[in-house]
Amino acid sequence: MKKEITFNLNNEETTVEVDPKWTLLYLLREVLNLTGTKEGCGYGECGACTVIIDGKAVNSCIFPVLEAEGKNIITIEGLAKDGQMHPLQKAFIEKGAVQCGFCTPGMIMSAKALLDEKKNPTDEDIKEAIEGNLCRCTGYVMIIDAIKSVAAGR
Repeated sequence: MKKEITFNLNNEETTVEVDPKWTLLYLLREVLNLTGTKEGCGYGECGACTVIIDGKAVNSCIFPVLEAEGKNIITIEGLAKDGQMHPLQKAFIEKGAVQCGFCTPGMIMSAKALLDEKKNPTDEDIKEAIEGNLCRCTGYVMIIDAIKSVAAGR
């Protein structure tokens, strides 16, 4: 039996009928067609599905859809403003932190949650913030450099 939920998605109030068995990731990708959020492992281990919920980085693949009720959710699609990429998106490109790109949306969302919380994060803060995001291509150095460049440019 479907249930109607309402939440704020990328700064827009959204009301949708959901199946209580769905995950937030399923709703985002399969129902709302927001495919920037990726499904990697499906078990909350790789971080490819990271979105920001009420200011915190969350693995949407294990987040029960009914818990989205009343929440403020930001996906990678919600970062660009007026057709302009978010500074983190630009920095990832400029610093070569995008290789195959599969982990990039989740990595950027984890970085954004960190930078929203800490204006001047240390290297350790950055490493801790992205430790749940797996990247098989970059070795993380360029990713950390990209995040540091955005923090330094504020």
